[in-house]
Amino acid sequence: MDIELTILIPCLNEAETLATCIGKSKLFLEISGITGEVLVADNGSTDGSQKIAADMGARVISVPTKGYGAALWAGIKAAKGKFVIMGDADDSYDFSSLSLFVGKLRGGADLVMGNRFRGGIAPGAMPFLHRYLGNPVLSFLGRLFFDIHIGDFHCGLRGFDRERMTSLELRTTGMEFASEMIVRSALAGYRIEEVPATLAKDGRSRPPHLRTWRDGWRHLSFLLVYSPKWLFLYPGLAIMLFGVLVAGLLLPGKMRVGSVDFDIHTFAVGCISTLVGVQAISFAVTARRLATIYRMLPQVRRFTSALDAFTLERVLLVALVCLAIGLAGFVWCIVSWMSLGFGPIQYSSILRILLVSLTAIAIGIQLALTGFLSAILEIPAKMIPPRSTPENGP
Repeated sequence: MDIELTILIPCLNEAETLATCIGKSKLFLEISGITGEVLVADNGSTDGSQKIAADMGARVISVPTKGYGAALWAGIKAAKGKFVIMGDADDSYDFSSLSLFVGKLRGGADLVMGNRFRGGIAPGAMPFLHRYLGNPVLSFLGRLFFDIHIGDFHCGLRGFDRERMTSLELRTTGMEFASEMIVRSALAGYRIEEVPATLAKDGRSRPPHLRTWRDGWRHLSFLLVYSPKWLFLYPGLAIMLFGVLVAGLLLPGKMRVGSVDFDIHTFAVGCISTLVGVQAISFAVTARRLATIYRMLPQVRRFTSALDAFTLERVLLVALVCLAIGLAGFVWCIVSWMSLGFGPIQYSSILRILLVSLTAIAIGIQLALTGFLSAILEIPAKMIPPRSTPENGP
């Protein structure tokens, strides 16, 4: 018989609560009449969890690679169901009530997220920092960075179309796997929906595997890495515009605002900010191109067309212009000093030109190096695949 649903439970020393989770899962399959299986992805338990699962009638697979994401990914690939609903083995989620998830999946959703804030959180079920800081902040950033309209990014109870999810080739092995699943689904244009989910107090007597600050940082860093425009581009543009504005206002000379004088030192800050901003923008372009080549991020036609215009030769031409301007200003400073017999000079005016010149030289060098780096990164995408032969097949 074709299996419609796999209920996937990752497991690492969950002997206290695993039987309860499996029992609720089997009860749901029996009451709903859905043809399904309960699959336990064991991540190296030493407390007899594997035997408990097998005795309860669940299918058990062993996952040697450590990590929450590794266990789930192995379970997803081993699942036999058209749909997969995953949930933690700590008895915090009610596996006997999955009808809303199944209904959404049957209706065409590719990923169905549980929302604990809509379904209800039992007293003591979610730590204070998770409930009022970590989850809201990370969920907000996820919505901001990727335009994903869900309220609970980190609910462990979620369902998805197995074939669609495996096609994403998810990569992370830790707790950040939960974020990767949502982000990669959104970037691929998948249909994501949300249903209420309840969260009960953890049924185990030991501390959870989740580590608040370590795993929170892993989630945050993942969101940033998968969004070069928020990590590099937008900050870079802001810093560069600030630097250009400050340097432009102070290039003619000192400026007084109220009782505060802004002079050469503030001008130097503007020049350095401009340089840092340009560098961040070049990182954004390079990172986006690399992520597209290796299919970490989907191709965006508008972005790809813009990048096609920035060939290595054109980038080098802009770099040469910046270098020429910078070297001309630098030579002017030397000549001006020479005209004074290498004696005392008007410190402020000469230094302004010198700082602008050095900034232009640094930007030119940075653009040239970025152009070559980007060209190197594109080599794999331009390589001709090996010709089919009887030995290596098609």
